[in-house]
Amino acid sequence: MPSTTAPAPALHADPNTAAPAGSPHAYDAGLLLLRLALGLTMAVHGSQKLFGWFGGGGIDGTGQFFTAVGYPAGRTMAVVAGLTETFGGLGLAAGLLTPLAGAALVGTMLNALAVRWGGGFVAPKGVEYELLLTVAAAGLTLTGPGRLAVDRYLPVLREHRLAYGATAVLLGLATAGVILLVRH
Repeated sequence: MPSTTAPAPALHADPNTAAPAGSPHAYDAGLLLLRLALGLTMAVHGSQKLFGWFGGGGIDGTGQFFTAVGYPAGRTMAVVAGLTETFGGLGLAAGLLTPLAGAALVGTMLNALAVRWGGGFVAPKGVEYELLLTVAAAGLTLTGPGRLAVDRYLPVLREHRLAYGATAVLLGLATAGVILLVRH
């Protein structure tokens, strides 16, 4: 009896589309949706730290928080975290310098995970939100932004390479590690 199921789509990438064979438009639309959701969410978090928008503490309030959780120079750390989240988020949303934008968010979110660690997995004191944001940033850094991105117009990043993403994730991990070493 012949099989009635259709063959599974090919899982290898077509080098001309940089998307899985058979669904380049769906792949690119999905990456765009993820980039927008994660990038704009992180940009909002950054603007809370930098400007006090959306009920945030601004630089002074966020700096006091950073000092209270063991970071030296809390105000400086608030500026760094705010800039990283705002510009990393906007870069990721636009698909601009995606490996670096993703690495910035991975590093920042690893520090957020370290601060929240110990309260369990689920809300209100758990780490599930921070973990999801960290993994999503790392995933987008590794896959690249898709074709609906500014990077498509940059010669070096036009065709995303796993090596770019992996190097960027390692950069984010190393940076987070250095920052965590100065935390008491």
